[in-house]
Amino acid sequence: MAIQGPISIGFDQVFPHGCYLVGEVQQVKDFDASTATRVVYAKDKTTGLPVWQVSVVDADPEAKASQKSVTVKILTEVQPVPPPPLPGLPFTPVEFDGMSVTPYVGQESGRLAYSLRARAMRAPRTATTKHTASASAKDATTTTSKEIAA
Repeated sequence: MAIQGPISIGFDQVFPHGCYLVGEVQQVKDFDASTATRVVYAKDKTTGLPVWQVSVVDADPEAKASQKSVTVKILTEVQPVPPPPLPGLPFTPVEFDGMSVTPYVGQESGRLAYSLRARAMRAPRTATTKHTASASAKDATTTTSKEIAA
């Protein structure tokens, strides 16, 4: 099979309506390596980078209530810093760069689930910046598709 491991995906594909930060950034514990007296933190198996996590709420109005809150794991050497809150909003809007998704079958439910990862967290771009970035991403995707087809 040609696809192995995480699948690269754009933020706009995962959260087309955006998302909002609802929790603190936390370093992920490696429960298998930790003991009662010593905490060991998780490292990404591919990159060796520390793994951090944050809870966000998907702003999609059609998302089911049980699917509104998701965890995004961020792979970076230093703890990610959330963007500053915006006045008048109860939650902080946030975007992620370098996203990937890993499908898996949930052990308890037996259903298909997804693990979301990112390389960086930042404040949302403005509409003008988003349009320019989307055009650049589209050009990059087109180039990559052409390279694969060649």
